[in-house]
Amino acid sequence: MTIHQWLEAYGESHKNSLNKTIHWICVPIIFFSIVAMFSLIPVPTPFGLNLNLAELSLIFASLFYIRLSWKLALGAIVFAGICLGISLSLQSNGYPVFSIALSLFIAAWIGQFYGHHVEGKKPSFLKDIQFLLIGPIWLLADFYKKWKINY
Repeated sequence: MTIHQWLEAYGESHKNSLNKTIHWICVPIIFFSIVAMFSLIPVPTPFGLNLNLAELSLIFASLFYIRLSWKLALGAIVFAGICLGISLSLQSNGYPVFSIALSLFIAAWIGQFYGHHVEGKKPSFLKDIQFLLIGPIWLLADFYKKWKINY
């Protein structure tokens, strides 16, 4: 599928204004919380690199985004870097990152499911798990449109 096909398919279950607003709040929170929780899991590498699961996952997500739209990928990579930086900063300052991230994750998903209840449609990812990666760039595409940035 092309980026436009993905975004159109995702948008089919996100037309209600309240659901859209909830997504603008909850999708970035979910993204951050996943990055934060994954950043706590070290990944052994054969080359002696110190990677965590967030960094490894973001590499693969970035490749998926680049394949669809390098301009949206660039925005997503910047946002992902900010999320990772905040997470690592919280960790280095002794905050209970897992507890914070898990609480945010649960609260944001409750919001998402409420939004879909209002919309009257099931979340897109129930049709295709890849839609979990589309949510963040669906918002980013909307942001780009408002600022007249082609993608």
